[in-house]
Amino acid sequence: MADGIFIGAGEGGADPQSLDLRRANRHGLIAGATGTGKTVTLQGIIEGFSKVGVPSFVADVKGDLSGLAMAGSPTAKTHAAFAARAAEIGDTGWAYADTPVQFWDLYGEQGHPIRTTVSEMGPLLLARLMDLNEVQEGVLTIAFHVADTEGLLLIDLDDLQAMLVHCAERADELTTTYGNVSKQSIGAIQRALLQLRTQGGEKFFGEPALDLDDFLTTDDKGRGIVNLLAADKLMAAPKLYATFLLWLMSELFEHLPEVGDPDKPKMVFFFDEAHLLFDNAPDALLDKIEQVVRLIRSKGVGIYFITQNPIDVPDKVAGQLGNRVQHALRAFTPRDQAAVRSAAETFRANPGVDVATAITELKVGEALVSLLQPDGAPSPVTRTLIAPPASRVGPVTPDERRVMIQTDAIGAKYDTVVDRESAEEILAAKTQEAAAAAAEARAKDDAEKAAALQAKEEAKAAKEAARTAAAQEKAEAQARREAEREAANSPWSKAMTSATRAASSSIGRQVANEIGKQVFGTGRGRSSGGGLVGTVLRSVLGNLMRR
Repeated sequence: MADGIFIGAGEGGADPQSLDLRRANRHGLIAGATGTGKTVTLQGIIEGFSKVGVPSFVADVKGDLSGLAMAGSPTAKTHAAFAARAAEIGDTGWAYADTPVQFWDLYGEQGHPIRTTVSEMGPLLLARLMDLNEVQEGVLTIAFHVADTEGLLLIDLDDLQAMLVHCAERADELTTTYGNVSKQSIGAIQRALLQLRTQGGEKFFGEPALDLDDFLTTDDKGRGIVNLLAADKLMAAPKLYATFLLWLMSELFEHLPEVGDPDKPKMVFFFDEAHLLFDNAPDALLDKIEQVVRLIRSKGVGIYFITQNPIDVPDKVAGQLGNRVQHALRAFTPRDQAAVRSAAETFRANPGVDVATAITELKVGEALVSLLQPDGAPSPVTRTLIAPPASRVGPVTPDERRVMIQTDAIGAKYDTVVDRESAEEILAAKTQEAAAAAAEARAKDDAEKAAALQAKEEAKAAKEAARTAAAQEKAEAQARREAEREAANSPWSKAMTSATRAASSSIGRQVANEIGKQVFGTGRGRSSGGGLVGTVLRSVLGNLMRR
């Protein structure tokens, strides 16, 4: 159908069901127990979108959707059943055909690697991915804010780890500015990062990052490219799987312009094992999912969830899913019975169908279908035989996959990791500069201390030398005095002293007598008093001479 995708019909081609392309961006749900035909239904719908030029993204959990890339074969075990089904529902145009597929893999093993940067992922999704509590999420948000403020690119997990170490070193400063940044919380985040690495998360973060335009392409025949994510190994890391899917929806929402209600979607997402997206998700994350699902419709994107039990999808998200295909459910447990009642209540009633009873009676390849009509209202629920797919049912071989990866339009665009300068390198350089400056300051301080010590030692040596010289001089003076005393006390010295004194006394008396004669004299005509003065003067002079 030119304006829709044929889903199936009743026996004899009655009540054909077609997904209106103008309502395909109103999202949808494909549900049913294991082995009831969900994968075949999904495969047929993907083929239908590709034929009308709508690219899609598909999470291939079990690996069997890779068969989309190859045409079905008349020699396949399913050929007889498919041919009979096509005839039963009047699908005269059914024929085997392949679908253009691009293979992707977060681990880069079964397809082109898909990468994003830590900054693009953001703190909310990373906190979900690492299972952080509210306090730890707050610290992670502060680290992102500081990195953004200081121009530090967070590209891979090494950048984030270096940024967390940087925040720990500045914990006191950041606490004053942004609130409590405890080293205990940073330590908990570091441990969560280590766990994420063990799950292979480090391969998801890096460059070159995914260019979403590589998803929005058609082949040379105008068919929409099916972007198939190998998710079999990814299921061992369910949080990484769920976070990746939510990130991809968020990025597409931000990347695409508003288009309102186009004639056909710009792209369609199919998320298998949808319950992993919602299990143990905090309210903030559920609100984020609801927001993206509700608003991405206006970007021309349809989202289809595939799950075993319809109650796996929260009510506020399920309320946005207008197109529904419900395969059989088993009412063995109270939860199964609740799922049956819930599924029955969500369909628009049809007087000819007892939904609650029919859900448990559906055959493999049969489903209850309710699709949005051109006026936007859901069609009454109809019991429908699903149309067979045109491509191979089952996985491609490793050799077939390898050839298609090597020859598709993506080529080697994402094969080589690019490690440009980012937070880790910048912070490491700053650390080295700080260490060099600290070493230089220490060397300068050590040199100043050594110079001061040397000056002190030199002053001490000079003082000691002065003290030694003074002591030596004192000793020499003492020695001279001792020598003089010894010389003065010798017999020869005493004899010379006595002789000197005697000579001095004799000379003194002679001088005194002579002076007396000349001055005071005792001759005729002079008074007798002058003789007395002369006598006294001679005595004084004699004493002086003796001294």
